[in-house]
Amino acid sequence: MFKFSKILITILSFISIVSSLRLEIPATSNSVPPQCVREFIGENQLVVVSLKVSGSQGDGQILTLRITDSNGNEYRKHKDIVGDSKIAFTAHSSGAYDVCFENALQYTGNGAPRLSREIELEIEVGAAARDWNAIQSAEKLKPVEVQFKKIEEMIDEITNELNYLIAREERLRNTNESTNRRVSNFSVSIIIVLIAVGLWQLQYLRSYFRSKHIL
Repeated sequence: MFKFSKILITILSFISIVSSLRLEIPATSNSVPPQCVREFIGENQLVVVSLKVSGSQGDGQILTLRITDSNGNEYRKHKDIVGDSKIAFTAHSSGAYDVCFENALQYTGNGAPRLSREIELEIEVGAAARDWNAIQSAEKLKPVEVQFKKIEEMIDEITNELNYLIAREERLRNTNESTNRRVSNFSVSIIIVLIAVGLWQLQYLRSYFRSKHIL
């Protein structure tokens, strides 16, 4: 049991390591597209964005953070971010969320220096975003019990995400089948109309030629 718990703790630690990113955002005086990191987040999940930003305020560049969902709804916006900070929010719907950075250069002209911000970014979602130290203190749990509780919540989140994907696949499949049926019915209708028009044209030409005593 002890070895198994150590393996689980190692896996969780590895997950937290690989989820962190390092970015370098150059400062520009022109309007350039922001650099974004996209994360899929389930409905009503807690999200904590941890930042470590180099530099200091007043050094000639202003870093702006914006967090938006796939529908364009803005969840957070922070300007002139430096140092360590944490930003938390709850996702209102399932989908892709973008964490975007814009670094504005305050100097202008040909002699403007080349400045940039180095960012260490970590996005924690769901069980990983909760304050487990506070939970451990409040419920008086052992470290192993905390890890098992965390794993249990992560498994529940994975199960919910799989159920969401299954329901989405079923919905898309039903939409595809419905579209295929409509296309098939439309094709059959077009063929029937073309045949009817052809027969009408033949009948009209026959009547015309008979009236002219050609037939």
